[in-house]
Amino acid sequence: MSESAPPPADADFRLLVQEVVDYAIFMLDPEGHVVSWNAGAERIKGYQPDEIIGKHFSIFYTDEDIATGKPARELETAINAGRLEDEGWRIRKDGTPFWANVVITALHDEHGHLRGFGKVTRDLTERRTVQQALAERRRLLGHLVRAQELERRRIAWDVHDDSIQSMVAVGMRLQLIAKRLPEEHRATLNRLDEAVRGTITRLRTLVFQLRPTAIDRHGLVSALNDYLRDVVAGWGVVPTLHREELTQEPPTESAITIFRICQEALTNVHKHARAATVGVYLSTVDNGTLVRVVDDGVGYGPAKTGPEPLEHFGLIEMRERAETAGGWWTISGTPGEGTTVEFWLPNPACTPDVPA
Repeated sequence: MSESAPPPADADFRLLVQEVVDYAIFMLDPEGHVVSWNAGAERIKGYQPDEIIGKHFSIFYTDEDIATGKPARELETAINAGRLEDEGWRIRKDGTPFWANVVITALHDEHGHLRGFGKVTRDLTERRTVQQALAERRRLLGHLVRAQELERRRIAWDVHDDSIQSMVAVGMRLQLIAKRLPEEHRATLNRLDEAVRGTITRLRTLVFQLRPTAIDRHGLVSALNDYLRDVVAGWGVVPTLHREELTQEPPTESAITIFRICQEALTNVHKHARAATVGVYLSTVDNGTLVRVVDDGVGYGPAKTGPEPLEHFGLIEMRERAETAGGWWTISGTPGEGTTVEFWLPNPACTPDVPA
């Protein structure tokens, strides 16, 4: 008794299409009537084959789309272009809407005659809901970050214009008094003067951490120069700023975000990298600002112990700041060969060229 012959390949393919449940895959005749129906179409759209075969595919569209002739336009586009891809609301049998990705392909025979259309539909409702929730979260985070920066700027300017200036005045008054007092009292005045100077230094550091005034007055390059010189160099790291390829100074709001991400990246270098040098590279790319913070420290990668990379709050904060501003952020490195933090932010508006 001979073995039965295997089913032909086209039968296997039809079986595959018929059993797919994640995609609605079906055929339309040249006028747009349903002529086949798979398990995925039944699951996504809710119709049994005997309920839908022979019906016009416009039954899946909203009343507004039907009124504007969208189903006919889509078939016409598929004929002219060969295929059409669209995302939008579609309607299930029970009347509930779902967000669909739709691909319609015009099918022709060997003579070029239109035989109908192949239609593939994916239900993206859940993904769209997640994307909208993420977008709303980032919108709210953006509002929070802007509110924080405004409050930081207010406090920084208040401390700079009030507290620091008052302490400077006290220091000047102490110096004048010291000149008039007998020698035995000058040591006490000198200690007071040193205390006042120390307080002024700490207040200026606080102002710098809250909101570097150079950003508002002179832009990002000046603020980063000050930070590298006055803060990072004090950590025993040799910092350099490379801005030769920065042809457009980012606007203030973007500059603040860039500065904060650099600040966090440099703080991580100080805390974890054990680096001798760190470089900050600025360049103008795709109407935005590309930034690289590169150190020569212990590196970053699987050999490091501790939490997973994105469980580190500082890394999460940097990424969130960049993505909230419409950009991207990455970190890379090799154990023993240093770490690179790289991110890009768009420029929301044109700004003057960087001053020489």
